[in-house]
Amino acid sequence: MARSPIPGARKETVNFMKETKTLSTKMTMPKKDIEDIPAAAPGQGRIAMERYRLQVDRQTKTSYATHDAAESAGAAIKKAHPLVQVTIYDAKESAITVL
Repeated sequence: MARSPIPGARKETVNFMKETKTLSTKMTMPKKDIEDIPAAAPGQGRIAMERYRLQVDRQTKTSYATHDAAESAGAAIKKAHPLVQVTIYDAKESAITVL
């Protein structure tokens, strides 16, 4: 059974969308000189990677030019923290040495 409209009720539509006003002015920033631009913070750029990379728990910590230097640094870390995994990654040969 269909509902019949209430007798005497008015049909009214309501617009819930209100008008919004926009500003007609344009916001501009003052021009900056090249000298005013700050230099990059130290440590933010990429470091130059050597051939042998010392990795602790699969995270590269530093790199060395020789395998002996990387091995001695890795041995010192392994001695101080025996539970961590210390590896040396050879970027040229794509080889990994586990300490």
